[in-house]
Amino acid sequence: MCDLSFCEQKLFVLVMEISLSSLFFAYHMNWDFDSVVLRAQSSFCFVYTVVVDERYTTIIIAFQTSLVMYAKCSLECLTSMAIAVAKLCKPLCSFSCPSIYFSSPIHSVSSQLLLQQSVKAAIEAKNYQQIADLLSASKETCRTSNPFSFLSNFQQDHRTKIIDEVLQGFVPLRPRSRPQVAYAYLLSFTLQTANPLPLSLAILQRTLRSGCAPVPQTHLLLSTVWLHQRMQSDQAVSSMLLQMQTIGYRPDNGICNYLISSLCKVDQYEEGVQVLRGMGRAGCVPDLDSFGSVIGPLCDLRKTKYIEELMREMVSKFRLSPRKEMVVKVLKAMRANKDAHKAVELINFLEETNIHIGFESYELVVEMCLESSLFVLAGKVVMQMTNRGFIPYIKVRHKVFEGLADAGELELAHILRKKFTELTS
Repeated sequence: MCDLSFCEQKLFVLVMEISLSSLFFAYHMNWDFDSVVLRAQSSFCFVYTVVVDERYTTIIIAFQTSLVMYAKCSLECLTSMAIAVAKLCKPLCSFSCPSIYFSSPIHSVSSQLLLQQSVKAAIEAKNYQQIADLLSASKETCRTSNPFSFLSNFQQDHRTKIIDEVLQGFVPLRPRSRPQVAYAYLLSFTLQTANPLPLSLAILQRTLRSGCAPVPQTHLLLSTVWLHQRMQSDQAVSSMLLQMQTIGYRPDNGICNYLISSLCKVDQYEEGVQVLRGMGRAGCVPDLDSFGSVIGPLCDLRKTKYIEELMREMVSKFRLSPRKEMVVKVLKAMRANKDAHKAVELINFLEETNIHIGFESYELVVEMCLESSLFVLAGKVVMQMTNRGFIPYIKVRHKVFEGLADAGELELAHILRKKFTELTS
């Protein structure tokens, strides 16, 4: 249809959607189909006068015939037709012309109403696969309204039951990311209801387990909901997480880690640490991602006191070995705060617990000591490096030797020189 003008394309799609909407509502209202189809036919006759190309006349006649056929068929056929229209409209919506601007509120409203009614009908028919396909094909249609908003008219228990059935209906779909758009709309809708938890956590869990990433706005909505409920109820973290059991779900590391990340993204680091320390009592043992979700942002803020506590807790309590990248980031935060002594203590602690430390981490600590004129301490760290088979860069070695000489530590300088010779031979 690219040969048509911009206005002609828009008009063509608009009439199709209005006609299809009429048929859909006629089905629900038990109207006289013959009169509705007659109106649809007259609408397409009008389009026929605009579109003069024979190829598109054929398309219109074919679509007009389809309307008549579908009008006398089942609701499932109408919903399938809605999917077809959504797919047809998608490339047209992206069509642009710099010299023409065409906008129709009727077009938008009719599309949204049609989509919402199609979703509602699919839920009533328990055809959840159709919901996933319908919303995937209609992503551009629901920019201003959520296709699940009609669920707000139901009682909370009934609404929870419906959404749970939808979630369970999505489980066997392949690929698992097929209902991604539906998950996004469900999560957005639920997070903005009066009682969003624990149902929102269940939807989030299904989203993450399907391999899909929630839309970025979810971080703000989820953290706001979580903080509000924590303040209102004064419940423990574990109690709030375990509420998922009341609707047939169990909390896991995925939702806990996402929650921690969301809280840290809105600068609620202390609450993020509370979730980290409370998730274990809900049966979710923190992992490297759990600690990384908090430690990473804290490093950006140079909160070294918090960081040191969490690093020790991660290694001593949970027997986790921090990734090399995490250790480097922590040491860089300490370097920015000129905490050379804390950095050396951290390195010593990690060595004592048999955590492998990379060359970059040692080099950072040595440079921190040199910047603070702690030459003897730098020499001791270099000795630890050589015991691991590492040799500092030549400029760093020269600075260490010069500093030790000025401090009168010639014996330590001699031992280090001997070590370097052994390693390079």
